[in-house]
This record gives sequence, C-alpha cells and structure tokens, in this order.
Amino acid sequence: MAADFEGLVEDRDARGTSDARDAWRLLAGARCVLFDFDGPICRLFPEDRSRPVADELREKTDEFGAGDVLTAEERVDKDPHVVLRAVHRAGRNGSLPGLLETLEALVVSGEVEAARKAWPTPDADTLIDLLSERRTPMAVVTNNSPLAAEAYLDDKCLRRHFDVIHGRTADPSRMKPDPDVVFRALRDLQFDSRDAVMIGDTGADVEAAERAGVAFIGYGRTLEQRARLREAGATVVLGSYAPLLQQARQARQPREARQDEADEPEGTFAGGAAGHGAGER
Repeated sequence: MAADFEGLVEDRDARGTSDARDAWRLLAGARCVLFDFDGPICRLFPEDRSRPVADELREKTDEFGAGDVLTAEERVDKDPHVVLRAVHRAGRNGSLPGLLETLEALVVSGEVEAARKAWPTPDADTLIDLLSERRTPMAVVTNNSPLAAEAYLDDKCLRRHFDVIHGRTADPSRMKPDPDVVFRALRDLQFDSRDAVMIGDTGADVEAAERAGVAFIGYGRTLEQRARLREAGATVVLGSYAPLLQQARQARQPREARQDEADEPEGTFAGGAAGHGAGER
C-alpha cells in the first residue's frame, strides 16, 4: 500500500514553518521520543475500516444481553474503543463477567489484521530512520494493541528502531488520556519525563503527555485535525513531516560544512573555491 496522502494538507504559512522549526528543536534536544501509533506512524483503519470491528463488538454485547449499557451514540460510533470503554464502565461491579475479555480479543484480532493493510504515514519511516541515526531511543505508546504495532513495524522493517512498544492493557480505563502507557514507556527506557518528546494526533494524546510532564508535538493530516489539537492545548502542530525533515536537513548542513572544512588540507577552503582570501568564508 502506498503512503497515505488522502486529505493531507501541509502548513505552508509562517506558522507552519515556525512549528516545524520548533518541532525539530524539541526532537534534537530530546533524549527519547515516544510515538503514538495510529496516525503518527500509519493509518490503521483508513476509510472507516474500523466500523465492522465496532459492529462486531456491539453484536457480541447484544448477544450477552448487555446491549442496554451502550448509549445511542455508542451504538453507532465507528471506534471499537468506544464500545470497550462503555462495557468496562458498566461492568466495574462484576456484572458482566467474561464480556470485556471477549471484546478485547475481538479488538486485538481486528487491529492486528488491520495492521497488515494499514496506510503508512508519509515520511514517518524517514523520520524514524533519522532519529535512529541520531541514536535517539524510541518507543510506541498507543491505545491499540501492542501486537498490532509490532505487526506493522515488523512488516515495514521498522521494529528494530524501537526499544519498547507499549499499548492497551486489559483495563481500558488506563488508555490515553490516562498517562499510564507513557509512564510505562519511560520506565522501560529509563528516562524522566523531562527527557522525552511525544508525537500524537488526538486530544487524548495531548492530555496524556501533559499529565506525564512530557513535551508534545501534534500531527494532524487535515486542517480540522490540527485545529482540534490546538484546541486541546498543543502548541507545536505539524501537517506533515516534510517541513520537519527539511529543518533537520538545514540544521545538519552547517555541521557537515564545518566537518568538510576540518577535513580540508591546510591552505584550502571549503567548497574548493579558488581566489578566496584567508578571511573570506
């Protein structure tokens, strides 16, 4: 599957350039980077492909005789996580034994299957390669099953770049915006929150990062998504990774030029230009 360019709208104004510059400064100064999975790395369920999974969960809930725990909105939502949360909320008193486990298994199966067909986020692989070249430890912090993230990263030959992958546990209440998954990743990476930067695409990601004390970079393919991220409190928001990668290349050029100068034999100058005096650079 080709990279996901559907709906992609870059920020080409001064604000977009400023955000790309700020994002690179954050990443360049980070001791570790935490990626949300669905969005910043790929689109797990493009074109509403999550709806059949959510529908299957609702059918199982009805078969269990617990359909009344779902609100009218939850009965039509395309997100399987909405159903998981609702059933968990209703079953906290032990009134729905076994149902949550059944639904969780269905969601895991659906997410792992979707990972095999997911659309790569444009330039995500390039950014991951760049951070790996800089020897920046990386982790996945996702509300999806960690098995789905592992399946996708293995398929794209990106798994080796990630030190740890953390995702949804058996307790849906610990999904983002709860910062649990962020803290688990930081613990395994052995870094403090002030050492990290997180890349996410939802308001839940913004809140989880804030509650964990982690710097945040928002990623939104569309103007609407970016507006929602800013409304949630994100101050650095990207429409694509391309401007960020351009900032990284520009930051690298002066260092490479200095290295070239250091490698030049005595009496020569960077670029090999003839006729320059010793004071001309």
